[in-house]
Amino acid sequence: MIKAILVFNNNGKPRLSKFYQYYNEELQQQIIKETFQLVSKRDDNVCNFLEGGSLIGGADYKLIYRHYATLYFVFCVDSSESELGILDLIQVFVETLDKCFENVCELDLIFHVDKVHYILNELVMGGMVLETNMTEIITRIEDQNKLEKQEAGLPTELLKHITGQKMI
Repeated sequence: MIKAILVFNNNGKPRLSKFYQYYNEELQQQIIKETFQLVSKRDDNVCNFLEGGSLIGGADYKLIYRHYATLYFVFCVDSSESELGILDLIQVFVETLDKCFENVCELDLIFHVDKVHYILNELVMGGMVLETNMTEIITRIEDQNKLEKQEAGLPTELLKHITGQKMI
């Protein structure tokens, strides 16, 4: 099971955090800081798996991460998850973000946090992996975007119908 998903930049600033187990805000911040310290000091040419920090489960949990440009994508998982499967899931998440934001960058995660969480929820819900097929995820996101556009246009169309007038 996935315990947490963290995304932070090269300076340790959190850009996305999703915990699937309750931690108070102070402990969440400590976990993010500890995780950043563990992951950021590793060379880029070493294994992308390491033992979880003391605050998030220690030896019972693993941190599986990928470093892309200025962002670290870190999944904290228990021993029941496959390390390679989670690495693949991180890749699917990043590629999906790339497709949705046309070359995702740190600012996309900051200014479109609701869309990023929606994408993440298509992949993982309640700490369990739901979908790994990027085509299926993109289809769901496009469907959601169509619904949002329809809902945004609904009041104007409804008003046109009720008043029988042209709207500018």
